Amino acid sequence: MARVTVEDCVTRVPNRFELVLVAAQRARDIASGALITVDRDNDKNPVVALREIAEYTIEVDALQNALVTGLQKQPEIDEPEEDTELSIDEQTWPDGAGAQAIDEELKDDMQFVDVEEGEVDLESEVEEKLGDADFSDEI
Repeated sequence: MARVTVEDCVTRVPNRFELVLVAAQRARDIASGALITVDRDNDKNPVVALREIAEYTIEVDALQNALVTGLQKQPEIDEPEEDTELSIDEQTWPDGAGAQAIDEELKDDMQFVDVEEGEVDLESEVEEKLGDADFSDEI
């Protein structure tokens, strides 16, 4: 095939405008260093691209995908999906952590304050005022 006309490629890509876009994408790929799947025969890149399309030596779908991603202004980023099932594991303490280290860690986490003389203990006051009230029915 010395010269390729659009009629030779229309069987593969029925829309002529889409054919021009796909062939132009393939010609750009060839210009950027992609391997050619047919003999060049001293032809320019657009002619080689049309010959490759006509001879079924390249995938048109891959060219269409490359064309779409090349024209996107904001490329699509694949983000990992969130896990719908979350599980809470038991807290593991470092090796050699004794009861005293655990108690100190809990105190730091819960911010306990020691009650000194003259200070008011809020917890005991609340317990005195509430007494043995049962709040389970008020939900």
